[in-house]
Amino acid sequence: MSFLSFLLGEKKTTANVAKERLQIILAHERSGRSAATPDYLPALQRELVAVISKYVSINPDDIKVHLERQDNLEVLEVKIELPDNLR
Repeated sequence: MSFLSFLLGEKKTTANVAKERLQIILAHERSGRSAATPDYLPALQRELVAVISKYVSINPDDIKVHLERQDNLEVLEVKIELPDNLR
């Protein structure tokens, strides 16, 4: 980040904001959770539907969010089915 952008502030894109939110959620979950199913996944799915709906008309059932844990690795899988005819 340059000094000028620090003083004037940067305009964050929705993609960057969403990425930061995901990183915060994942960091929080990794630090304090065991192997239980995370309770934030439904809220994350609703937020993704809201953001994507701004740009593309989608059915909320067309977005699937799944967290898989294997040993010391966590994988967040987001599957989004887009319609053939976009807005």
